[in-house]
Amino acid sequence: MEDLFTRGNLDWSHFLSALVLAMVRLSSMMVSAPFFSSQAIPKHVKAVFVFASSILLAPIVASLPMAQAELGVMSLLGEVSAGLVFGFTLTLLNEVLLFAGQVLGVQFSFSLANLLDPNSEVQTPLMSQMFSLMGTTVLLTSGLDRTMLAALIRSFAEAPLGGIFAGGQTVLALVPMMSGVFLAALQLAAPAMAATMLVEVAVAVAGKMSPQLPVMAITVPAKTITGYVVLLGSLALWPRFIEAHFSRLLDIAENMMRHRMGHA
Repeated sequence: MEDLFTRGNLDWSHFLSALVLAMVRLSSMMVSAPFFSSQAIPKHVKAVFVFASSILLAPIVASLPMAQAELGVMSLLGEVSAGLVFGFTLTLLNEVLLFAGQVLGVQFSFSLANLLDPNSEVQTPLMSQMFSLMGTTVLLTSGLDRTMLAALIRSFAEAPLGGIFAGGQTVLALVPMMSGVFLAALQLAAPAMAATMLVEVAVAVAGKMSPQLPVMAITVPAKTITGYVVLLGSLALWPRFIEAHFSRLLDIAENMMRHRMGHA
């Protein structure tokens, strides 16, 4: 009877340790991942969601092979780094949308129209805000938020609980990915950029041929209208573009968790 009582205490402490570690990884992901990090979601809702999910996951992830459900400085730092790496990799998609909106905002002559971004609490261009909202809409309607959670849950099998940490190779692997943000943003904004540039060239040629033509009064509305028409025509390709890049970033995040996260 005494042995059973002692074993029960050990099982209970083991469950609490796994609960805390799972909660730390989920919380780190919620802080950095797209949609989940939005300030539009109340903090108490996020806290209840993380706590409930951790209670359900703790018995499972603690029983996986190589899991080390023991509280310590290294184990806590490892779970924080795992969640942040996972969330930061996926949030690069939002950076793509923000940069594409900033580029098109300049082309559409909206460079001075800024709004306060509730996520970063800094002034961002109007077009960037619109692109970010459209990306969030595609993410929710496509069910990619559930795919993100499922991938994070799978990460407990690939990166054992309490036994990992973000090494130097993991941090260095994130640096080249930032260059892909610029390339993907230019690909997304390319149709509207090309159309507005052609309008500028056409108006410039017309102004050269007819000096009396009010070039400055024509260029801004012509670029804006043409850019919006082309942008509306290219919106049909946005869901496929966003889903493809989200899947690519998700694969990169899982590969990082599997191969680049070292064992403590």
